[in-house]
Amino acid sequence: MTKEELRIVYMGTPDFAVESLKALVEGGYNVVGVVTMPDKPIGRHGSVLQASPVKQYAIEKGLNVLQPVKLKDEAFVEELRSLNADLQIVVAFRMLPEVVWNMPRLGTFNLHASLLPQYRGAAPINWAVINGDTETGITTFFLQHEIDTGRVIQQVKVSISDTDNVGDVHDRLMMLGGQLVVETVDNIINGTVTSVEQDDMLAEGEDLRPAPKIFHDTCRIDWNGMNMKQIYDFIRGLSPYPAAWTELVNGDKVLSVKIFEAEKIPADSSQYNRGAILTDGKSEVKVAVDGGYVRVKTMQIAGKKKMQTEEFLRGYKFADDAVFQ
Repeated sequence: MTKEELRIVYMGTPDFAVESLKALVEGGYNVVGVVTMPDKPIGRHGSVLQASPVKQYAIEKGLNVLQPVKLKDEAFVEELRSLNADLQIVVAFRMLPEVVWNMPRLGTFNLHASLLPQYRGAAPINWAVINGDTETGITTFFLQHEIDTGRVIQQVKVSISDTDNVGDVHDRLMMLGGQLVVETVDNIINGTVTSVEQDDMLAEGEDLRPAPKIFHDTCRIDWNGMNMKQIYDFIRGLSPYPAAWTELVNGDKVLSVKIFEAEKIPADSSQYNRGAILTDGKSEVKVAVDGGYVRVKTMQIAGKKKMQTEEFLRGYKFADDAVFQ
């Protein structure tokens, strides 16, 4: 079977999933259907509907788009079955019911943004950076019952530098993901796929690190419980989105502040309470932490625009006893 004959259904929603779909379309593969999330209400009253990035690309390329509310809906399942796909590909979508992932004769494979079996879950890139890892990657694997546990097909490793934020790593993995999806499809067409059980990939005594969904409370900086490096990694692991945040206690005011960019300053900071803010009032804001200081470079007060520290300090004054908590 050739790539023109192989009937592919592609499933995905965000920007991360567009690159792999684009690689298939531009590579001449036969994408007979694209499944994505229903349009999302936006605006103050939710009166405007916004199509997902995957839908926008699919419509632009004249592809057949399906947008089920429920993946077990009989009408959707029948419509999907009528496409007679040989293979389904999932990138950043939803957990599929067996009636869907078990439908194509060649199965369904997923592109996941980690080196499985590590970082199973919804936010693998964030957690790899938050945990200070120096390496991550992408994995293609066949879907089975338990989420992110199927047999691994291929992996590509990617280094994480100490200055990368999650946006940097996301973009790197997104581009490589498109290449890996195409390679995986080619290997399936050629019958050269060899897949490996994830349990067989774990080193003896190696612990699994999860990648659960990130919520607002997850993003709060713990100035007392984390040391300098942990806080630094936490900030870059949530930047540019959804962003680490903290409460600024400044005199009698308490404000929510997001921090997008910071630097580590190893030093003896034991004379200050954790979270104490030190500033020259002009260009520098440092926070005393375990192991030194975290210099804040970019921040945003709730309701205001994101600003570099120098710009922020032109319009905002810290009291002598101001703290982040």
